[in-house]
Amino acid sequence: MKELRLIVYFFLALFLGMTVYLVIYVAFYAPTTINNNYNMRQKDLAKQVIRGTIYAADGTVLAREAMDPSGCEVRNYPYGRLFAHVVGFSTNGTTGLENTANIRLLTSSAPVDEKIGKEMAGVRNTGDNIRTTLDVKLQRTAYEALGNHKGAVVVMEPKTGRVLAMVSKPDFDPNTVSENWTEISGDEDNSPLVNRVTQGLYPPGSTFKIITLLQYLKEDPEGPAEYEFNCKGRVTVEDSSIECYHGSVHGRVDLDEAFAKSCNCAFATLGLDLDVPGFEDTAQKLLFDRILPIDLNYSKSRFALTSDADTFERMQTAIGQGKTLITPMHMALITSAIANGGVMMRPYEIERLESYQGRLIKAYEPEAYRQILTEEEAGELTEYLTDVILNGTGRKLSGLSYTVAGKTGSAEYGKEKGKSHAWFTGFCDVEDPKLTVTVVIEGAGSGSDMAVPVAKRIFDAYYE
Repeated sequence: MKELRLIVYFFLALFLGMTVYLVIYVAFYAPTTINNNYNMRQKDLAKQVIRGTIYAADGTVLAREAMDPSGCEVRNYPYGRLFAHVVGFSTNGTTGLENTANIRLLTSSAPVDEKIGKEMAGVRNTGDNIRTTLDVKLQRTAYEALGNHKGAVVVMEPKTGRVLAMVSKPDFDPNTVSENWTEISGDEDNSPLVNRVTQGLYPPGSTFKIITLLQYLKEDPEGPAEYEFNCKGRVTVEDSSIECYHGSVHGRVDLDEAFAKSCNCAFATLGLDLDVPGFEDTAQKLLFDRILPIDLNYSKSRFALTSDADTFERMQTAIGQGKTLITPMHMALITSAIANGGVMMRPYEIERLESYQGRLIKAYEPEAYRQILTEEEAGELTEYLTDVILNGTGRKLSGLSYTVAGKTGSAEYGKEKGKSHAWFTGFCDVEDPKLTVTVVIEGAGSGSDMAVPVAKRIFDAYYE
């Protein structure tokens, strides 16, 4: 009898364990599994449901089912290349929002009687629609401002996490992906299928001085009042040399001026005195080498400095060179957190999920992800970023009808000296931040000359 009870208890525990596992799986993992491109059930759903429509924030159609001249059903993207990466495509696999919202677009929330009637008649039901956060005007402005350059632009609201624009170039026409698949997928020189906003890993250059400055302020809160450096355009420590951009000589600078003028010599020297484990901890709190709270496919940013690093690597890291890499989206998230009192909001591109008849199924609300900075740290960094615009490398954004805080960067890459990516990251309306804009232009040179004008066009369009 005792043995029988043990067997009953064993199978009861096993049954309860399987039930708990099933509940957890359905609650947390089922959406990811069913939305996987390799899940064959999606093909079955596509045979039963007409794929839903994707709209911009103002109701403009970004993707819809249509008929081609021969009468075949095709996926139509009215804006072609303009939203190529963020909206994505649904042929040859799925990318962008077509991938993120795939199962939603293939699920019909039509009235039950209508669904049953159509199924019995062998007619497909109509899938649900998604209303995105994307702003057509800002997307077009960012796209045109980037021009023929390779690079990326992301625009978002720092207080909500709403993504308003996302541009990556080189791009492609999602309407002709199937016909041109071999050419597009095989273009290794341009990688047009890569969304550089979320997947492009770049050396951050001087934009990383935001993190170096943060670590310095953490280690020595009283240090800025006494800090002084005499920049001669080049500094050498133990046979390791660092130059300011194009050999600029900044002379005697305090910490405000060193940051505003983006003095490499000052920050490289400052980096030698930083506690490496503390620096690494700060980078990780800012989500380097960590999971980012985004739905689109992305690459993890990298911070590789260790305690056994040599002098040159420590100097390089402090100015955003060396092995440090970051995506434009990650940089935008850090910038937005500074603008938002240290709170990183979870970025999102889908505002509402609706039935094809317009009935609201689900509304997505702003959600705080994590406090990555203290409010005091965010306030201090905002003051330094504001000075960049007023007295430093971002002066093209000063004296406007709106205020801006931001940081430029010129990030060297490759073995050929002098080649650099142009960076800008910042936000407008400093006292009550409205918009974060992050720009990287590949091989364009100076951030102040190339990336700042792109950001300015976007800010201007926002206020028009």
